[in-house]
Amino acid sequence: MLSFRQLLWLFFYLAFILLSQCTHAKDLKSSCHTCKQIADNFIKGLDQTKKQNFGGGNTAWEERALSKYETSEIRLVEILENLCESSSFDCNHMVEEHEDHFETWWFKRQNKHPDLYKWFCIDTINVCCLNGTFGPDCNACVGGSERPCHGNGVCDGDGTRGGNGRCNCDHGYKGEFCLDCIDGYFNEIRNDTFSLCTECHSSCKTCTGLTNEDCEKCKTGWGEDDEGACLDVNECLNDPPLCKEDQYCLNTDGSFSCKGCDKVCSGCTEAGPDKCQSCAPGYQDTEGTCTDVNECEQPDAVCTAGNQECVNNKGSYICICASGYEEQEGVCVTIPEPVKRPEEHVDL
Repeated sequence: MLSFRQLLWLFFYLAFILLSQCTHAKDLKSSCHTCKQIADNFIKGLDQTKKQNFGGGNTAWEERALSKYETSEIRLVEILENLCESSSFDCNHMVEEHEDHFETWWFKRQNKHPDLYKWFCIDTINVCCLNGTFGPDCNACVGGSERPCHGNGVCDGDGTRGGNGRCNCDHGYKGEFCLDCIDGYFNEIRNDTFSLCTECHSSCKTCTGLTNEDCEKCKTGWGEDDEGACLDVNECLNDPPLCKEDQYCLNTDGSFSCKGCDKVCSGCTEAGPDKCQSCAPGYQDTEGTCTDVNECEQPDAVCTAGNQECVNNKGSYICICASGYEEQEGVCVTIPEPVKRPEEHVDL
């Protein structure tokens, strides 16, 4: 029996091994990406320099004496200098490390091997694979290199020396070979090498066809009728109601939502002041619509303290001091008139 300390040591050791493997696989994928970027930038450099020359005063003489600019070392150097951003360590390191390979391809191999990416990244420094293959030995992805994952997913490590070759299936597909359909999809076409998964009707959790009559099982919020078709369940007919007193229920396909009533309502059936079950305090029913009650126009005064006047607002009112009065300790008192200063006479 292993001790706790030994088990803990074993756990950390295995975790370190797994982390190292994941990091190594990530580095292999990253190296291929960097190499492909370099190859692409090299081709761009070829295009950008194809109309240039040595730039001297007698170009014709220079071409005869120093060889053509098209295949010159000067042109190669110009291209190499612009392959990487100055901040990209991985790119600059790879170019510097394999500069002799670029020279070999430039002067000796490009006519026989015009595809720089394949010659350099795949066949020479071995950081990439052909599309549809993966791993150190460039093995074929699941489903074959021509149609990895049977065309319904992405092969892990595809085109790199990393990855495990397993399929990450596109939405709608599942399984080791991406030939099976997830819930909500059905196989419209299926054989050993090809599968077409098509989305079910919105009411179906699983199905065999396109309509709500082809459901094998209804989704939550849908129910099966007498003929076996999945129909929307109207949750708004539920008793007791599913929404709060100041909300109304809005049914949607397969679900529902609770919406707030208009502020003039005390309970409602839909949105708007004309859909109230009753009116909120401060509002009254006017031909089926809840409208504001003007408390200031009621027969009995609502502002009863002396020197007050009523101001109506939506659903309520306030009492303020009348003109010429101000509030002091809860009472409206006369605003004192300003003291007049005696006029000053100036002797001329």
